[in-house]
Amino acid sequence: MRRIATRIGENGGRFSGQSCKCDNRGVDKIMKAPLVSVVVPVYNQDRYISRCLRSLLNQNFPNDKFEIIVVNDGSTDRTSAALHSFNDDITLIDLDENVGLPSALNQAIRTAQAPYLVRVDADDYVNEYFLTILYMFLAENRYMDAVACDYLLVNEREEVLERRSCLIDPIACGIMFRTDCLIDIGLYDESFLLHEERDLRIRFLKKYVITHVEVPLYRYRRHEKNLTNNSSAAEYHLSMLIEKHGESAL
Repeated sequence: MRRIATRIGENGGRFSGQSCKCDNRGVDKIMKAPLVSVVVPVYNQDRYISRCLRSLLNQNFPNDKFEIIVVNDGSTDRTSAALHSFNDDITLIDLDENVGLPSALNQAIRTAQAPYLVRVDADDYVNEYFLTILYMFLAENRYMDAVACDYLLVNEREEVLERRSCLIDPIACGIMFRTDCLIDIGLYDESFLLHEERDLRIRFLKKYVITHVEVPLYRYRRHEKNLTNNSSAAEYHLSMLIEKHGESAL
């Protein structure tokens, strides 16, 4: 594991500590330039994070060709203990305080070393060909800026509820970007604690194209904790989205 300990400064700024290389395997992984960076933000998901990471480590894609960057956004449950089991396989950004999803994601993206980047949320998991297929589309088609796959909606017991198209029902994850394109548009807007993915997509599509891969490679888990219960917060951030992008953002 490459561990990046991060603390919150008095002025709200973030200060990254030095990387701690824990063993030779971790050093070897850092020395090799990966092709794909997988970003996994996590906040109080001790029940699901292990399943998520196991699905990534079980990819039909060379282990030394991708990196998994996990951002522990100040979790207060047993997420840290669950992550300990994956010490040799992940880069961990460990935040002392909860800074919010878009800020945590941006820290991970700035840490990424690969030319391609994909986000996987901690309560979801993926098909074993997830990285291989998305990478192949981008690597073999230079005109593509990003590719998004379809997904299966599953319940807590991983029973499939339905298949969904990423064109009709887009989600934040399962999209592989060219990393330099994300950097070019300025990453996530950290003022959007909700709807951060909608704002990113709108800005991305003003300059680039997301191509549809009609294969359900992503597993989007529906459970009680990931349903937005704070309607006032959702409405507030939706109004921010409209103010920033106009009625077309709806």
